[in-house]
Amino acid sequence: MSSPFDRHQKRRLISSYFSVVISIALVLFLLGLLGMLVLNAKTISDNFKERVVMTIYLNNSAKQVEINQLEKSLVLSNYVKSTKYVSKEDAADFMKGEYGEDFLDDVGYNPLQNSIDVNLKAKFVTAHNLDSISQAILNKKFVEEVRYDKDLVSIMNSNVKRISFWILIISALFSLIAVLLINSSIRLAVYSKRFIIKTMQMVGATKQFIRRPFIWKSVRLGIIGSILALIGMAIVFYYLNKTFPELELLSNPVLITSLFVGIFALGIIITWISTYFATQRFLNLKTDDLYY
Repeated sequence: MSSPFDRHQKRRLISSYFSVVISIALVLFLLGLLGMLVLNAKTISDNFKERVVMTIYLNNSAKQVEINQLEKSLVLSNYVKSTKYVSKEDAADFMKGEYGEDFLDDVGYNPLQNSIDVNLKAKFVTAHNLDSISQAILNKKFVEEVRYDKDLVSIMNSNVKRISFWILIISALFSLIAVLLINSSIRLAVYSKRFIIKTMQMVGATKQFIRRPFIWKSVRLGIIGSILALIGMAIVFYYLNKTFPELELLSNPVLITSLFVGIFALGIIITWISTYFATQRFLNLKTDDLYY
């Protein structure tokens, strides 16, 4: 029957292992979320860019054949994602629904114009490209005007570059913090066994023989922590994809699989390296130094 001291030591050991696993899981979970943000930063920015609408206003004299040809040529071009023809009647109905009253009763006629709403592909949503595209469209005689929010496009592109830069900086810093936190947890766990390490060394055990069980134990804890982190990541990714399907966060299974494998491998590699150096430190200490 085990003594109260043995039971106390066992509880302390379990508590130490539990804290290491939780630390690893939380750090890897947050690192995985940041990795997901980094990998999908372009997709998210492209989604916002492709929401920018360039509206082509048509003359009232424009024939339906000409409108159809213009819309077809836009669809077939390499810079257009989608087009939508909006008749003056549809525009009037929209304004009526938006403002809750029929402004046509006051005007007496429909002053709106037939138009085509164009959403460009993300890489073409720049001020220079929009100017070139709108100028080419304006050359058609039945096109009266082309409008788009030039200021919005400039601000959006500027912010995307700025945000992308800071995401990379934060990712690097957070990766360093993750390594340091996991390393600290492992060092504390090994620290509690420093006397056992020195005793084994004094009876003639080699450094490799002493390190091996500590490394394997830490690797197992790293695997458990990684699995918990991956489960948390999967739940969050599923929820985000269901809430914001337009972002298509899970549209690239290869990318998602690579991220999950990377996080799992990172948990094992960091725990292995941290344990190696932690045990090496206590193996190189003198017996008197173990008390400090």
